[in-house]
Amino acid sequence: MKTSKQNKSAPILKAAIVMGFIIFLFYSNLLMREFTRSNSAQGKGLIFAIEDIFSATNFVIAIISALTVYVVFEKLRKKLL
Repeated sequence: MKTSKQNKSAPILKAAIVMGFIIFLFYSNLLMREFTRSNSAQGKGLIFAIEDIFSATNFVIAIISALTVYVVFEKLRKKLL
């Protein structure tokens, strides 16, 4: 039997997991693009690409994108179900 504490934290946990996955996909896409661009053009490696993509601007973009996608998909899911 679930307690009320588990029921209250479930949506927050679900949002965190979904947003974390979206942020992971965002950063992996950035890393692939940056590694391909920097490696082919300048001969720099993976460490350079990783250092280049982890910035405050990219983090804010990732958070806003993840939150937007989560809200849109939740609205669509509720509308369709």
